[in-house]
Amino acid sequence: MRRVLLIGAVVVTLVSGAGLVAASAAGPASGGVVEIPVTIHNSRFVPGAITVAAGTKVRFVVDNTDPIDHEFLVGDQSVQDRHETGTEAHHGAVPGEISVPADEVATTTYLFDRPGTVLMGCHLPGHWDYGMQGAISVT
Repeated sequence: MRRVLLIGAVVVTLVSGAGLVAASAAGPASGGVVEIPVTIHNSRFVPGAITVAAGTKVRFVVDNTDPIDHEFLVGDQSVQDRHETGTEAHHGAVPGEISVPADEVATTTYLFDRPGTVLMGCHLPGHWDYGMQGAISVT
């Protein structure tokens, strides 16, 4: 069974037994920030697909329910490639880039300024290849 809920400016799609599989955010009504929750569970982002309107500033609230550390890095393929081969031990100073310790919650804000596809990923050793990645469609 599939249900779609509207929570503020965020559309949440639920599939019975699967949990949150997709979220979409309309632009904020008055230039504010849209909040989108993301859960990390079993080394996966939930939701794994997000849609936002161009011009939307999103505050991601990332809840790492795993017993290991992760990252939540938002950016195009070149950003993801740089982090896959990079050596940054901790993230948090750049919008859209945070480290999320085990069993903790971290937040980051990112402005989606133009249409296209933006990626989210974790680049701790082996995590990206394991499938810890998702797509953000900017419409």
